[in-house]
Amino acid sequence: MIYKKIHIIGSTGSGKTYLARNLSNQMNIPYFELDKVMWSSSVEFAGKNPPEIRDRLLEDIIAEDQWIIEGIYYKWLMRSFEEADMIIFLTPKPMERAIRIVMRFIKQRIGLEKANYKQTLKGLIDMLKWNHKFDRENKKKIHEILEQYKRKLLIVNSNKEVLSMKIFEEE
Repeated sequence: MIYKKIHIIGSTGSGKTYLARNLSNQMNIPYFELDKVMWSSSVEFAGKNPPEIRDRLLEDIIAEDQWIIEGIYYKWLMRSFEEADMIIFLTPKPMERAIRIVMRFIKQRIGLEKANYKQTLKGLIDMLKWNHKFDRENKKKIHEILEQYKRKLLIVNSNKEVLSMKIFEEE
């Protein structure tokens, strides 16, 4: 099967953007970050787009012939899950995610990496707290939602597992 619509989900620091970029380059399919759909770029963590704007932005992406969508969100993404040819759920260990979160914060603060929003120490602490409770609270909810899509669901511990698979290479 040729995958033209891929949804990547996972916690903060799970490697979603890294995987989306790599698959996008490998498959020549555009990728979209759900943070840019969910959040207005004006203010850190306070500038959520209203649901009607967020949903319209998502529908515009889903209407494309090919896409890779990546993000942590799940409650408002049923259409994306339905339309996807494959859903990849990245589930690395919490400590691995925490290290990535801190490293990304440092890289963005010193200008080595572009940020989608203004990076603050409070934002870093909030992300680390959220990461800490993800496995206990959100992971189970995501599994329950994705259960109905198990025929097209791939659950992996690392993006390297996905990138090593031959199924994503162009034919």
